[in-house]
Amino acid sequence: MECHTCSPDKKQTEKSREGLERIALIGTPNVGKSVLFGLLTGKYATVSNYPGTTVEVTYGNLNIGDRRFLLVDTPGANSLIPQSEDEQVTRDILLSERPGSVVQVGDSKNLKRTLAITVQLSEMGLPVTLCLNMEDEASDRGISINIKELSNLLGVDVVSTVAPERRGLKELRAAIATGQARVPTIKVSYPERAEEYILEMSDLLPEHPPISRRALAVMLLSGDMTLRDWLTGTLEIDVVEEIEAVRSRCRREMSQPFSSVVQEAWMRTAERIVDQVMTRQRESRGSFMYRLGQATMHPVWGIPILLAVLWALYEFVGVLGADIMVGFVEETIFGEYLNPMFTYVVESFVPTDFLRSMLVGQYGIITMALTYAVGIILPITATFFIAFSVLEDSGYLPRLAIMSNRLFNIMGLSGKAVLPMVLGLGCGTMAVMTTRVLETRRDRIIATFLLALAVPCAAQLGVIMGIIGGLSGKAMAIWVGVITGLLFFTGWLASKIVRGEKSDFLLEIPPLRVPKAGNIIAKTVNRVVWYLKEAVPLFIYGTLALFFLDQINMLVVIERALSPVIVGVLDLPVEATEAFLIGFFRRDYGAAGLYALSEGGLLTPVQTMVSLVTLTLFVPCLAHFFMMIKERGMRASLIMLSIIVPTAIAVGGALNWVLRTFNIQL
Repeated sequence: MECHTCSPDKKQTEKSREGLERIALIGTPNVGKSVLFGLLTGKYATVSNYPGTTVEVTYGNLNIGDRRFLLVDTPGANSLIPQSEDEQVTRDILLSERPGSVVQVGDSKNLKRTLAITVQLSEMGLPVTLCLNMEDEASDRGISINIKELSNLLGVDVVSTVAPERRGLKELRAAIATGQARVPTIKVSYPERAEEYILEMSDLLPEHPPISRRALAVMLLSGDMTLRDWLTGTLEIDVVEEIEAVRSRCRREMSQPFSSVVQEAWMRTAERIVDQVMTRQRESRGSFMYRLGQATMHPVWGIPILLAVLWALYEFVGVLGADIMVGFVEETIFGEYLNPMFTYVVESFVPTDFLRSMLVGQYGIITMALTYAVGIILPITATFFIAFSVLEDSGYLPRLAIMSNRLFNIMGLSGKAVLPMVLGLGCGTMAVMTTRVLETRRDRIIATFLLALAVPCAAQLGVIMGIIGGLSGKAMAIWVGVITGLLFFTGWLASKIVRGEKSDFLLEIPPLRVPKAGNIIAKTVNRVVWYLKEAVPLFIYGTLALFFLDQINMLVVIERALSPVIVGVLDLPVEATEAFLIGFFRRDYGAAGLYALSEGGLLTPVQTMVSLVTLTLFVPCLAHFFMMIKERGMRASLIMLSIIVPTAIAVGGALNWVLRTFNIQL
């Protein structure tokens, strides 16, 4: 996906940005940057995929008195020498969009990590206002920072904030409003040989780059290959070759990697400043929240807490959201009131059968697209966003990842993957969206693939459990064993095949705290608005595609094409073909079709077992597939689908052979 996806009128959006001074919001992940963005702008104005990437960047107007700015909320970055796509986008914004100044959001609890970014911004020559967020959490840990002394040492304005309580927000707005952000006065000293290479590289670079030549030289010597396109578009090819020669010589002659030399110098500089401005009192270890926080990561006590959290998450999203709320909204609100009303209006006033079918037919925009998007997915979305905000605001998310890390390592993923996997049991569509918490493209692809292949949603799971309940405990064990075994095997195999680096499992562990209702409401509302703007159009486009396929009888052709596989390979009756096809539109509808066949005596116990395993693995539902396209792109989604379908058929066929060959009774 290499285009802006959110604005309905891209030209109008770009025009509205012209003439406004840009301020880039920069910070490491999980420092409250996006919360501050929402508070400063009052809304999540425009969310766009950065050109050439699937990484989203948010733009919003910031009005302070009679002054107007364009605030750019960049992806979290641990370094401005990119190690990930997110970090590259942040660096590229500083390099290509030329912000007038930077508001750096830092974590008061981890001042050294914050100042390592400040050092890089200083070296780039960018004006900075430093916002130290989470001051309350730092205070709870006994950390005290002399803000005035820090401001003097850095030579910039420093503001202390607590974003959820809006504490310090007025002071931050006032600092921005002056328009007099200054370049930090921090000076970094590298070893003499490194300084010589920096000087030599700087002399080869353009005279007036968007950021300082010294910073660019450090990036290039550190092995930053993402700058090559910028270099080739800016310099003559012979100069680019000379730059490569200097970089190669540096790599050969330096006794240690240049990137290590740079990182050590940044951290030494940051530590020197921290020692002058920060004092730490002994942290109180007797509070209930502190003891609970420690218990959540304990190798013994952490396990029952983890299971309780996962159970609560499933009950809230999977049962309350995907079952109870969806049942009420879809069946009562849409089924009894909205759809009959719209159908009456359309049939009364729309003149042609073609348009009537397009709006309220079997594959109608209203009766299918909006019913799915609002009646089915929105309740799940809302409950998921509430649950995610609670976990996020409480500080439990890093602990959840720690407790599940070892298990997920089998599948080549880190513990961070536990959240999308568990939420996939509620709704695969939302689970695909949450793969964004994974840091590398490789991990996001593997998690998306596993969700589509082997994680049934709550709606489908309920019907499957009902069918298997009519068989035996042995049938349940076989179904769970096959699905779980395939999940871990394909995850392990995908980790060997999918290229790219596995994300490092390094997490800052915040203190456990009681979530703040105002913060949860604000985050949930903003995310639901985002969903309505982003996802609903996908349902409409997909439904239109199905409508036109139905009009030209292609759906019948697809059903006929599947029949030989269903009958010949899986040894199922031809009537089961329709259940598999409908399962693509909505998984529980497919399972319900198999339930009807089973209850009608058309499926033997073995056929029932084979059909349930195959349908669980067969294809993600339509909404799930659309979200895969949105998050991973059309090409990657089609490749996954081309693997999933034959895998499901192969596993179903193998299970059929085993059950019949060994005469296993169910």
